[in-house]
Amino acid sequence: MSYLSLLNRRVSPRLLACALLGVVGCSEGEEVSTTTGGFSSGSGNSSGGSGITSAGSAGSGSDSDTDGGACGDGVVDPGEDCDKGEGNAPDGTCTPDCTLATCGDRYVGPGEECDDGDDNADDAACLADCVAARCGDGLVEAGVEACDDGNDDDKDGCTNDCEIALCGNGVVDAGEDCDDGNDDDSDACLSTCAAATCGDGHVREGEEECDDGDANSLTGACLPTCVAATCGDGHVHEGAEACDDGPGNADDAACLPTCVAAACGDGLVHDGVEACDDGNTEAGDGCDAACELELACGETFSTEWCLQAGTKSQYTRCETVTDLGRTCKNPEIRYGFVEGGIPRNHPNGNSYYALWCQQLGFDGFAALGFGARSCAAPKGSVYPCNGFDENGVWHWCDWDDGYWYNQNLGKHNCDGSEIISVTCTKG
Repeated sequence: MSYLSLLNRRVSPRLLACALLGVVGCSEGEEVSTTTGGFSSGSGNSSGGSGITSAGSAGSGSDSDTDGGACGDGVVDPGEDCDKGEGNAPDGTCTPDCTLATCGDRYVGPGEECDDGDDNADDAACLADCVAARCGDGLVEAGVEACDDGNDDDKDGCTNDCEIALCGNGVVDAGEDCDDGNDDDSDACLSTCAAATCGDGHVREGEEECDDGDANSLTGACLPTCVAATCGDGHVHEGAEACDDGPGNADDAACLPTCVAAACGDGLVHDGVEACDDGNTEAGDGCDAACELELACGETFSTEWCLQAGTKSQYTRCETVTDLGRTCKNPEIRYGFVEGGIPRNHPNGNSYYALWCQQLGFDGFAALGFGARSCAAPKGSVYPCNGFDENGVWHWCDWDDGYWYNQNLGKHNCDGSEIISVTCTKG
């Protein structure tokens, strides 16, 4: 038997000694006696008493180990890295398989947080270096994490919870203007995480009157400033306004305050275009169909409306006419298209009555008669003046506040001082 073959077998110390010493005929059960370096071999101890009497005898008369040792017997046998006997443990340095604890052996040994036996870092809760997977380690744990960018930046697309950053999570992530965590499109942050702006198609509560998105325009219902189009804003709302001159809208302008284009017959005199406008296009009432002045009644009163020349569409008519057309009984005044003015005596009137006669085509004034007349609405008291609706022009004004042109009268209590007749002179 060769030396190497003996090493590969479990042999007794005695047989190993025979092989090492080269003793011929040495076999199991025989003792070998040698003398080497002061030691002797034979049937007993050397004379010095310190020699080994038998290579295989330790005083017990048997071998310390035999063939067929098993993992866990406390002896490190061939094929074993270690063997601590009962000290072998899944969490020890020597595993129950008598191998030294290493990452990847499926035993959670010293210094390991986990051990799943493979080197796949993203398939489970245990990484290839036997460290437990966690959010922020830079490796995506399949089925548990949606992302893992290995940092604690909560605004870079992958949150600190390893979730894909989504609009509505309450965190302003990369590519988002804002994120208020709700889907309310009427606040400062839209449900798309874009900042609310005029023109986005959503009406921001408390900030915008309207918002039609791309349809916002100077001619639309909502202006580019997200203000609702209104008559007088200077922009013509298509389909709703005929015109809009902004602050220039006026009774005497091309565009009326209602954003309707001025036209002959609307009862409003368009300055520089119309000489008069009595609210109709009839002839024979002092203002013709082209809104040109017709001759005043001319040296005779009439039961039809007669234009008071020089005024802004103020007219006089009589209930009856006497004295060869020179006397008007129960005169009534019309201003624009509003009728029902009942003239009353006034302390300042005497100097003006001659002007009234002259406006009606007479030469001068002769006499007035006073008495009781009804001023019940829509009629009302009027008095002579040269202000309010027409500064510097003598005409009849509302007794209540002066203004009357195309407006309702305000004073309806007559007191018996009403003019029941006026007589004018002619040449």
